Amino acid sequence: MTPFRLDEHYADELDRQDPLASFRERFHISDPDLIYLDGNSLGRLPKLAIERANRLVQQEWGESLIRGWNEEGWYTAPERVGAKIARLIGAQPDEVIVADSTSVNLFKLVVAALRLQQGRTHILTDNLNFPSDLYILQGAIELLGHQHHLDVLASPDGIHGPVTRLYDSLNEQTALVSLSHTAFISSFTYDMAEVTQAAHKAGSLVLWDLCHSVGAVPIKLNEANVDLAVGCTYKYVNGGPGAPAFLYIRRDLQDRLRNPLSGWWGQNHPFELGLNYEPASGLRRFLTGTPPILSLSLIEPGVDLLLECGIDALRARSIRQSEYLILLWEELLKPLGFTLNSPRDAGLRGSHVSLGHPEGLRIDQALIHEMKVLPDFRAPDTIRLGIAPLYTSYRDIHTAIMRLRQIVTERIYERYSTEPPSVT
Repeated sequence: MTPFRLDEHYADELDRQDPLASFRERFHISDPDLIYLDGNSLGRLPKLAIERANRLVQQEWGESLIRGWNEEGWYTAPERVGAKIARLIGAQPDEVIVADSTSVNLFKLVVAALRLQQGRTHILTDNLNFPSDLYILQGAIELLGHQHHLDVLASPDGIHGPVTRLYDSLNEQTALVSLSHTAFISSFTYDMAEVTQAAHKAGSLVLWDLCHSVGAVPIKLNEANVDLAVGCTYKYVNGGPGAPAFLYIRRDLQDRLRNPLSGWWGQNHPFELGLNYEPASGLRRFLTGTPPILSLSLIEPGVDLLLECGIDALRARSIRQSEYLILLWEELLKPLGFTLNSPRDAGLRGSHVSLGHPEGLRIDQALIHEMKVLPDFRAPDTIRLGIAPLYTSYRDIHTAIMRLRQIVTERIYERYSTEPPSVT
């Protein structure tokens, strides 16, 4: 590889040399001029998902009708797709199942874990965690009669997790540690094995939110002896807007935990329609209502692409691309007041890079409305640039940085309001 250069021809050269570059062609890209760097919030549409949707609607639903539950494999779809996701996150096939949303799954696992951990009253998390996770933890505490206390540990710098304070806070009263593996704003990524081991020494269970990791960062749940995890499928997994989430329960815990949302799909013999709830054995007990087959089935093409590529190869490309982005930031944006709001160490960083600027909100709006760049913004000043290694190109990254530079040097952002839009 030639020495690093700032010009677009160098970016094109990197794309030509990249062995994974052809995967971009497997996605529907209707506007080649649009720079899409929001794959950490919603992934692009796989072309295979279009074919799957057509077959699903026209043939499976249209022709099989109710017979589809048996003939088309709808009934076992939560386990089948879950088993594929398990290969992405280092779990056994019978330890992952697709169900509900991330928040609903988190609620189910939090309540089940706290009920199992009788006599322990403390929950540990941090202020880098996704706010919805904190809302779920607060709601679970209220539901269980305010018998538990939530400790929200503060990041030392707003970027890195409070690792030392977390270890110091673990004790015989800790029932559960609940953290995002990769923080949604800064991209800081915890050492999963190290944190899990420390929590287990204190007798605590650990629940990981994998939403900003799965499909971009290697995850080894079994190797780390993780107890519980949840994750979404619409970011790097490319499952579509609002696609169902998944949950993981280590095999030896499955029959010890009870789903607090005891719906008929988690019943031992659901079609006997008995009046008393008897949970199914294994992971299926954590299903609740009838699964949304249309959206659930469309997760599978994205998972298949990730498995075909291989998570280690994806991670290697993600690191190369994020390092390239950071070098461009250092040369072109840092002198203009942009800060790096992600860890500089690639080993502590997920697959998005966050840049801060006092005018971040207005810069973000200018990117979207005038520069054909789609990132996303997180208050108070952070522009997140999501690198989805299946389809993000080096040329995408270079173009986005050059347009960021132009917005500031030409003061284009001054045309925009400081009032945030409804969705950022």
